[in-house]
Amino acid sequence: MVKLGVNIDHIATLRQARKIGVPDPIDAAIICENSGADGITVHLREDRRHIQERDVFLLRKIIKTKLNLEMSISEEIVSIAEKLVPNEVCIVPEKRQELTTEGGLDVIKYEKQIKKVIERLKSKGILVSLFIEPDEQQIQISKKIGADAVEIHTGKYSLAETDEEQKKELNKIIKAAEIVINNNLILNAGHGLDYKNVLPIVRIKGMNVLNIGFSIIARAIFTGLENAVKEMKNLIRNGEKE
Repeated sequence: MVKLGVNIDHIATLRQARKIGVPDPIDAAIICENSGADGITVHLREDRRHIQERDVFLLRKIIKTKLNLEMSISEEIVSIAEKLVPNEVCIVPEKRQELTTEGGLDVIKYEKQIKKVIERLKSKGILVSLFIEPDEQQIQISKKIGADAVEIHTGKYSLAETDEEQKKELNKIIKAAEIVINNNLILNAGHGLDYKNVLPIVRIKGMNVLNIGFSIIARAIFTGLENAVKEMKNLIRNGEKE
């Protein structure tokens, strides 16, 4: 069964707008788990624009599913991850000026640096994933340097403005997924997935986890977080059966 990881970064984004402690992402994580989420994802950014250190250490203590920490390869963040020891880490590219993560990690360009970070994290027993484009060479290098999993960037698929463009991007993801599985890597996907575009990704053979955040939090404004998570979970579950 394809699992749902709920990214709660934007609960923290709202909290940081006033910095008075609410809404608390810890409370959000509990609601998400109770509503069927298979894991909680947070991105501890270098600029701390949303999730804070306090959040990740509290989450590590209270969540009962899995904590997936998205992070850059900066020494400060790697050191925090070594102390935190989340269940999983997903290494992502990070630029200060971006609104959200834009594009996949260039594993080819930063092969040596990423390899060292993977070795450090795996020595702590942390499963390591790399957030990459659906590109064969990026997948092969990810395998070479010791990644346990890859998370395929679905942003271009999600943002496609025409059916033809979306189909083209979906085919890239499907082909990449086959390469991932053939390399004995865990297959995850995420970025920009929502209630309208998630089903074709759910149906990709070998898919393990879909990490979805913004669309769930946005839906929660109108339906409540519990209903938003349940709706996405049911969509994934029923989509697999079709």
